[in-house]
Amino acid sequence: MKKLSLALMGAVFVASFTGQAIAAGKTIGVSWKVFQEERWKRDEAVIKQIVEANGDKYISADAQGSAAKQLTDVESLIAQGADVLMIVPFDSEAILPAVDKAAAEGIPMIAYDVQIEHKDSLYITFDNVGVGRLMAKEMLKVKDAGNFAFIKGDQGDPNATFLFQGIMEVLKPNMDAGKIKNVGEAFTDGWKPENAQRNMEQILTANNNNVDAVISENDGMAGGVVAALSAQGMAGSVPVTGQDGDLAAINRVALGTQLVSVWKDSRALGKVAAEAALMLAAGKKMTDVPGTAPFSGGKRGVTVTSILLEPTPVTTNTLADVIAAGWIDKATACKGVKAGMVAACN
Repeated sequence: MKKLSLALMGAVFVASFTGQAIAAGKTIGVSWKVFQEERWKRDEAVIKQIVEANGDKYISADAQGSAAKQLTDVESLIAQGADVLMIVPFDSEAILPAVDKAAAEGIPMIAYDVQIEHKDSLYITFDNVGVGRLMAKEMLKVKDAGNFAFIKGDQGDPNATFLFQGIMEVLKPNMDAGKIKNVGEAFTDGWKPENAQRNMEQILTANNNNVDAVISENDGMAGGVVAALSAQGMAGSVPVTGQDGDLAAINRVALGTQLVSVWKDSRALGKVAAEAALMLAAGKKMTDVPGTAPFSGGKRGVTVTSILLEPTPVTTNTLADVIAAGWIDKATACKGVKAGMVAACN
């Protein structure tokens, strides 16, 4: 499986576009699954800026966490003349009728961050199996035995499965040896923090609070997990994972209530996807886009063309890096942190 670092990916695209005029006047349509989530606003800002700077039109729709609405959203984007569709599917199975329609009309598609198992969609994301591995590896550094709880994402999102695959790859030896016990796992509808909090509360109740670590598959859900732990006086003593680099999560890392947030710089992802969209709008094939490689591993076993970027774990040891990158300012990252507790906050 081919993966590119952010720096290399940027260099590849710069080289690709140097001296190359991309046909302007096209319309790039984006269907967001739940735009209210913090991270998508960062993605959109980069995508929109690149598209409009090229003289193209950016249009979008927010499915608001509804698979049914997303179907009509994509049809609306097609009706508005989208020359390329970028889709963040809420449910990768439910979206297929709209994807089939776009493919039949010859509209190029990008499955953004979440896989769509369709041969005509270019899958651009971070290596989500790798994200799972990173979360588990960071957990093993501080807790390699005990009762583990697993708060997984939405069951209709293949990323939840990819993440869990990576997590289990790393934890399995300790689980097989009897060192780690799975005392509860749950999918979380819509990846919503309040649903994650409810799931965590139920796991705590079922185990009389005897939980030593929590693998949460993203930062929003980690917030719900920490809330459930806080209510039992356990926040900070039970390590919790997450991913996305949400600002609140990075602050929790500094405060010690979250162990790690695997940072996927969505500015880099948005840049790669926007530039790929411009190439597709200009008539290029998916395989003409730099950095592509075959990818499979979904429920249907469909091999798609993909670009996978590498993520970065944010812990107290690497907090300074994410501040230096301009993702978060020091004041926000270090809010409430006691003096001398975290080097990056001194």
